[in-house]
Amino acid sequence: SQRELSRKNFIEHCERLTVEDEKKFKELFSRVGLSVDWSLEYSTISERSRRIAQYSFLDLHQKGHLFQVSAPTLWDTDFRTAVAQAELEDKELPGAYHDLEFQIVGGGSFVISTTRPELLPACVGVATHPEDERYRHLIGKKARVPLFDDEVPIFGSELVQKDKGTGILMVCTFGDQTDVQWWREHKLELKQIIGKEGRLLPRQFSTDSANQFYAGVVGKNVKQAQKAMVELLGEQGVLKGVPKPITHAVKFYEKGDRPVEILTTRQWFVRLLDQKENLLKAGESIQWTPPFMAARFKNWTENLGLDWCISRQRFFGVPIPVWYRLDDQGLPIHEAVLIPRVEQLPVDPTTDCPDGFTESQRGKAGGFIGEQDVFDTWFTSSLTPQLGTGWADAPALHESLFPMSMRPQSHEIIRTWAFYTIAKAWLHEKKIPWKNIVISGWVLDPERKKMSKSKGNVVVPSQFIEEFSADAVRYWAGLARFGVDTAFDPGIMKIGRRLATKIFNASKLVLSMSAESGTISHPLDLALIEKLKGLTQRAGQSMVQFDSAQALMEVERFFWTQFTDTTLELIKSRGARRSGETAQDQTSAVMTARLVLKTLLKLLAPFMPFTCDEVWRWDFEKTDGPLHRASYPQVADFSLIPSGDATIHDLAISALQAVQAKKTEAKVSVARPVESIVFKVGESQVDAFRQVLTDVASAMKLQNIRIENAGEVGVTIESIEFGPDLKAQG
Repeated sequence: SQRELSRKNFIEHCERLTVEDEKKFKELFSRVGLSVDWSLEYSTISERSRRIAQYSFLDLHQKGHLFQVSAPTLWDTDFRTAVAQAELEDKELPGAYHDLEFQIVGGGSFVISTTRPELLPACVGVATHPEDERYRHLIGKKARVPLFDDEVPIFGSELVQKDKGTGILMVCTFGDQTDVQWWREHKLELKQIIGKEGRLLPRQFSTDSANQFYAGVVGKNVKQAQKAMVELLGEQGVLKGVPKPITHAVKFYEKGDRPVEILTTRQWFVRLLDQKENLLKAGESIQWTPPFMAARFKNWTENLGLDWCISRQRFFGVPIPVWYRLDDQGLPIHEAVLIPRVEQLPVDPTTDCPDGFTESQRGKAGGFIGEQDVFDTWFTSSLTPQLGTGWADAPALHESLFPMSMRPQSHEIIRTWAFYTIAKAWLHEKKIPWKNIVISGWVLDPERKKMSKSKGNVVVPSQFIEEFSADAVRYWAGLARFGVDTAFDPGIMKIGRRLATKIFNASKLVLSMSAESGTISHPLDLALIEKLKGLTQRAGQSMVQFDSAQALMEVERFFWTQFTDTTLELIKSRGARRSGETAQDQTSAVMTARLVLKTLLKLLAPFMPFTCDEVWRWDFEKTDGPLHRASYPQVADFSLIPSGDATIHDLAISALQAVQAKKTEAKVSVARPVESIVFKVGESQVDAFRQVLTDVASAMKLQNIRIENAGEVGVTIESIEFGPDLKAQG
């Protein structure tokens, strides 16, 4: 059951509820490993947020960027509030063209084809293209509105599409934004027949017959009125032929169930139409990832047709901080706006009093009345950078942090969150809010359909964290490309879990090795470090360019193909000093394995923070401190290590993989010794290959090795003979 609450008490009630909801979100965010400074959290309805949002209003008002006016406004009849252009979305709906015969004052007639016959009582004009030969002779004359007998002007406009409908159309107050434009340009009469609840309002016409016709539709909702009007037009012979079915785009408020209407209401607006060039320049000053997303911002800004309506007829929200003086009849003087002092913020005009007045004067002639409306949600959300940097609270901190570095967000709110945030930063300080904006896609269901509660296809990370681990979920997310929708795929999480397991196992092997201190000097080890330098440079460049998916793929590929399944196999014998290697060779192997592991843990840490942190704590934290406070790897980290020849490492891997392939082909185990083998190596690479031959021989149990020159660069096997299966004999 509903009961009345003051706005203050309602906010308190909502805050208690959101505290409980936030606990669940925090738990999930922590489990999935998001890096969050919880000391900076805020809610858009908190006292501090209300104060900063109202401070924004006062600043915009002082700078002349605000105005209020009674004017045609986008209106949602379900929520019974004004909405902004950015909150609209098009939905394809069935409709029909209805051909209506209009009479020309002075003789003659023409046919208008309309999809909204219920707006006929609000017809205030007729428009045609000035170059349309069919109707050009009508411009300047008047038409009589069928059934309702109003005489309305016929005028020319290049906005009319000659090939749409019959090429001549009725102008109503208001069917769409073009009607608003014509109404203003031609100073047409205002006949608003749709009310705030979406029903047709009472109206008086000049004839009894017109009033009688209108009585059949007044009080009905739009859909009911349309049906009744079509029947009435048919009965009176105005409707020509049968309606022609079509499917067309209809504008809806993004949360509404019925099409938006355009009603004349008094609202507060932020001037944006006169700022288009500045906003376009601001957008160009920001680095967009992916770059093509900048076009969405540009297209939206260029095609903006309305100033930003920021007032909403809602109960819950940040109050607009103004009062109005009342005249001698007790009516508000909207031009006499009373503004609070900054130190008074936040205020609620419905309960607080302006300076110089007492509560006893509220609502009384000569007194005051508080603004009932609240801000559009985006009016506060567009201040995210200012809320984070201490604007209006800590000016010095704000100055040092603003503009911020990067905004991550999804693509469908470029026209709202991104656009309004850029607009606010420009209007307040003539700055951009951040240097970079990174646009993500949506997560789609496995059939690549958008997730929604109504479809029952929404999934949350919790169950998959339990099943695969948080790092496996992050791995799946890390492979998503920015700006591209990603299908949900638990199979990718399985791969992520396998990677986490391999990190643990490989790390155990590396950290089990030990050797005397020394330097990295073995040719194979130096070659691997040379490759690691390249990986570090490529991954770092990808991360700087916000191409984290590419960085993850590069690092993961290196982890499997250059380290765990190859290099560790090649050097583990040397690291254990089992084949007569020198102490220095052993030291080089162990130090290389540890350096590569440490670097890979840092490179993988953004994607698999828990796994990498766990391994890091086993050993490296003692000397290097916490992993997630370490700097991201740089090529300069390897400056003290001599340069190596990366092709030497390629030769070793080629030989290793060639022998493994031969064993697989012969269906023998990897541990099966090779009694004799002949390698064919490119003539220019023989000396290099000999430098890694000992490691290859130890890893694959090779004996009686012969090397022959080959015409082509690379390593192949000319012949191979396997020794006895010692395991089977044993």
